[in-house]
Amino acid sequence: MPTTTLCLGDALVDLIAPERGRDLAEAESFVPRFGGATANIAVTAARHGARVSLAGAAGDDDWGRWLRDRLEDEGVELSWFRLVADVQTTLALVVLDSDGEPGYTMYGEGIAGVIEALGDELEIAVAGAAGLFLSTNTLVGAAERAVTMRAREAALELGRPVVFDPNLRLHRWRSLADAAASANACVPGALLVRTNRAEAALMTGEDDPERAATALLKAGARLVVITLGPSGAILRGELRADVPGIGARVLSTIGAGDVLMGVLLARLALAGYYPPAAAAALRDAVIEGARACERLGALE
Repeated sequence: MPTTTLCLGDALVDLIAPERGRDLAEAESFVPRFGGATANIAVTAARHGARVSLAGAAGDDDWGRWLRDRLEDEGVELSWFRLVADVQTTLALVVLDSDGEPGYTMYGEGIAGVIEALGDELEIAVAGAAGLFLSTNTLVGAAERAVTMRAREAALELGRPVVFDPNLRLHRWRSLADAAASANACVPGALLVRTNRAEAALMTGEDDPERAATALLKAGARLVVITLGPSGAILRGELRADVPGIGARVLSTIGAGDVLMGVLLARLALAGYYPPAAAAALRDAVIEGARACERLGALE
């Protein structure tokens, strides 16, 4: 039986200005950190003992090789990860506001990583996986969206569990409606959908997290986790759990949700995607997400 979870999405480099409350032109220095939401999730899951494979791409340049080496060192399987010639690895210049919330300016060519990584072997990759993780980051472009949705359909047809984290980056979308519709298309049949409060409201039209969770369950998710920032998280669906927030001395919120999701994904994968594992892991996931806020970058 397959034991590796296939994660769709790119890795990129975050160049973070550590001084808070300055705009990009005022930044005096930038610190390189590993980045990319799905890559952060894959690394976190690997750190917590799960076997994960990242399907994505970076440029065949110094930064791309730095990312690939880091992924390899962290134990992420790279059978479906590619370095693409004559393409620049995506760099995100990141500034932090006074509360540690990030603002991003992207540089690079926006590699369609899933297309580069899977090519004509999508069905082989999915059939060889124990589960599939995806987000909307590979749904913005039409071609990559088609590959991602094919992967989702193949997983569901094979009875593989699908875990979905919208991770909506609204500046990348033509409209809020398009972003919400694309995210909602991935909800039916998902074992777990993890959103933050704002994403849940956008997807469902419900500002109250309880009503938003109910709407996502009615749309076809088996389990829904909605994270509430410093107020913790709720789990609804086949199981129910409430976890209060964990105190943190916030340096940066970059990737905190990625770390939380990575812990949930690892615990599900290690349990053979047994749903109660999500409930058992939720407190640990909230704790790890809070700890991520105390460092500069999701992973370090």
